[in-house]
Amino acid sequence: MRIAVTIFLTDETIAPVRLARELEQRGYTGLYLPEHTHIPVERATPYPVGGDLPREYGRTLDPFVALGQAAAVTERLTLGTGITLVAQHDPIALAKQIATLDHLSGGRFTLGLGYGWNVEEAADHGVDWRTRRELVRDRVRLMQALWSEEPTAHDGEFGSVRASHAHPKPVRKPRGRVVGPRTLVGGAAGPKLFAHIAEYADGWLPIGGRGLTESLPVLRTVWEDAGRDPAALQVVPYAVLPSPGKLAHYAELGIEEVVLQLPPEGEAGVLRVLDAYGSLL
Repeated sequence: MRIAVTIFLTDETIAPVRLARELEQRGYTGLYLPEHTHIPVERATPYPVGGDLPREYGRTLDPFVALGQAAAVTERLTLGTGITLVAQHDPIALAKQIATLDHLSGGRFTLGLGYGWNVEEAADHGVDWRTRRELVRDRVRLMQALWSEEPTAHDGEFGSVRASHAHPKPVRKPRGRVVGPRTLVGGAAGPKLFAHIAEYADGWLPIGGRGLTESLPVLRTVWEDAGRDPAALQVVPYAVLPSPGKLAHYAELGIEEVVLQLPPEGEAGVLRVLDAYGSLL
């Protein structure tokens, strides 16, 4: 099983370059970074896990800039977002960012995308909360049009782009209807999420990894009913607090990669946790 990590990198934590070098040297396979552009002080949205919102949410580094630094000092480490808030981006500009990072890293980028949870943050980006899932779907399809080998137009409900010359292209070849870098969708299990995964992604990024025994058969059925190759589905439990028993259970389910949670701490604290996780590699 491939072991990657995620961390809220901030202006107060270990630096991206230092962390990336340590991960590659120690044999970890990947680094995934979350995204928040800002956290409005006055907000009604509760923190999903309860309690006060942790300090790091309002100090998060831009994931693409940080992953660009990580790419420059590593050769094998995979680089991903967990998750990119697609609804909060201009999709034409985001498509360029993603393709550039994937190109410069030699195809090491994974686009983990999702719909967000902070209503106020999204509202400041002009997002209508009720239609955010459809907006994300439409923007992914627009980006995939720009990533296509031949100039391809997209005329969607929320945006359009003319058939265009748009380079560089992501390294990974098209997988049927899916074009671009490896793409995983985050979110809670449900019919709409699973339908979107089967339509435009390579798999699922379930936060915490709970309930997979019940959810995976449902997703696999939706996937196969959509005409997708059963062997191509990728499920990557994300932000996991590990134990040997938990990882063994994932392996029994056929999972080949898991993303472990690191604390948002300085260098000494993060390296201690990497040492502790080292026995799982």
